[in-house]
Amino acid sequence: MGLLTFSINVTLDGCVDHEAGIADDETHAHFTRLMDDYGAMLWGRTTYEMMESYWPAVARGDVEAPPAMLEWARKLEAKPKYVVSSTRTDFPWTNSHHVVGDLRSAVQDLKDSTPRGVLVGSGKLATALDRLGLIDEYEFLVHPVIAGHGPTLYQDGLPSKRRLDLTSAEPLRNGAVVMRYRRAE
Repeated sequence: MGLLTFSINVTLDGCVDHEAGIADDETHAHFTRLMDDYGAMLWGRTTYEMMESYWPAVARGDVEAPPAMLEWARKLEAKPKYVVSSTRTDFPWTNSHHVVGDLRSAVQDLKDSTPRGVLVGSGKLATALDRLGLIDEYEFLVHPVIAGHGPTLYQDGLPSKRRLDLTSAEPLRNGAVVMRYRRAE
């Protein structure tokens, strides 16, 4: 069984807006290496649509991009992408699949069938999965930025606090820090 890892960019004040952090070569290279380690991506519809509107064009060469972004785009194109949505059923982007049925069962089945693990990168979806006890690991790329606006990490709340054990912390040259945690036993 693979692990489900919630990985997201977050500012010092908890903002998870995709435009609030540092989107440089180092950040893209980090996420490319991370994605290489996992068997699949898991997103909510909103994140899927945001990604679908940009990254396939980069992968095709329709949008000029630096080498680190191009590598991310090409690898993302090939990676299996699973999407949770109750309002959309058609996901034409290469290797995209609709997650159907009971969320707990469907995601547990995905974990069971993906030995290399699954990365979830959608804040609202991660909150729902955390409420179900399905997230095994957390990776926060904490940016040295105070955004001063939302959306924020877990803004919809959890029924109780989560105790986590730090497994690693890696500072990047751009000032961001990659922090990895596992659920405490």
